[in-house]
Amino acid sequence: MAKASEGMNYAPKGKPNPVVKKGEFAIAAIGLDHGHVYGMCNGLLEAGADLKWVYDPDPKKVKAFIEKFPQAKKARSEAEVYDDKEVRLVAGAAVTSERCSLGLRVMEAGKDYFTDKAPLTSLEQLKQAKAMVKKTKKKYMCYYSERLHVESAMFAGELIAQGAIGRVIQVMGTGPHRIGDPKSRPDWFYVKEKYGGILCDIGSHQIEQFLFYAGCKDAKVVRSQVANYNHPKYPELEDFGDAMLVGDNGAVNYFRVDWFTPDGLQNWGDGRTIILGTEGFIEQRKYMNLGQKDSGGNHLFLANKKEETYFNLTGKVGYPYFGQLILDCINRTENAMTQDHCFKAAELCVRAEAQAVKIQ
Repeated sequence: MAKASEGMNYAPKGKPNPVVKKGEFAIAAIGLDHGHVYGMCNGLLEAGADLKWVYDPDPKKVKAFIEKFPQAKKARSEAEVYDDKEVRLVAGAAVTSERCSLGLRVMEAGKDYFTDKAPLTSLEQLKQAKAMVKKTKKKYMCYYSERLHVESAMFAGELIAQGAIGRVIQVMGTGPHRIGDPKSRPDWFYVKEKYGGILCDIGSHQIEQFLFYAGCKDAKVVRSQVANYNHPKYPELEDFGDAMLVGDNGAVNYFRVDWFTPDGLQNWGDGRTIILGTEGFIEQRKYMNLGQKDSGGNHLFLANKKEETYFNLTGKVGYPYFGQLILDCINRTENAMTQDHCFKAAELCVRAEAQAVKIQ
């Protein structure tokens, strides 16, 4: 599944770093509409989780999943998963507009929920999710993979926490993706009500990173815009979007997301993040180094008052989020990500999409 040319099926693998013993933390997968579910399960398994069940109404998706994860048993229904008291967390990558309703059912059944991004597509869904978290005390967590499953992105957070670039005042991000053969995408990918719009969908990565790196608890969308420049056969597809935000602490953000990765590029997208601080800056080249074939990802450049340094972080940092999430579910803590942070990123990507100016 982990093809560098196909972002939808890109499922990073790391080194096993279990935080629990075998049999201590059972999980299930429900909703296999997006390939990110493979990366989500990889991360949890490497952290020691036991994948017990899988359910999706499409038998082909289930068959492919079990080929990858043969330890998972095919459930006959969602209810069969919910009735298993050993299951602590359910991971899912349903159609984007259906992720919230799945999460409500999961939490109502007494399980924690881990969904692919974007975690929801409307403010009404956000209201429902918050109410269910309050009612059940369960977690509604999100796979913001462009930070959580990228070693250079995790290391950038460590550098900022250490004060390597001073106070963060701006985050700029690019999230280009390759659309590939349009016919290879599912029908829902082209229906805005279902995928949520480009700023809600892949823009959610960018907004989450801004909040995290800049230490913002809230932000306002100053300007956002979207377009369909080159896909007239799919009028509801937005193939370009960008936005500007300002955080509650004064930090600012600009990001661009698009579906214009050219076929000649070695990877599905040259994702980059530049973080400006009062005492230096960081640049991440997350998935590749342009012009260097098979360069791999996790390139990070640091410049501050002391020096300029290049880091190749592949295999150096790992993916601590998944182990932290498991321990948070067990101990009812919030070390991996706070619920407020998860929901604020979701809210802002919905707002950015809702107020976006349609360019073309």
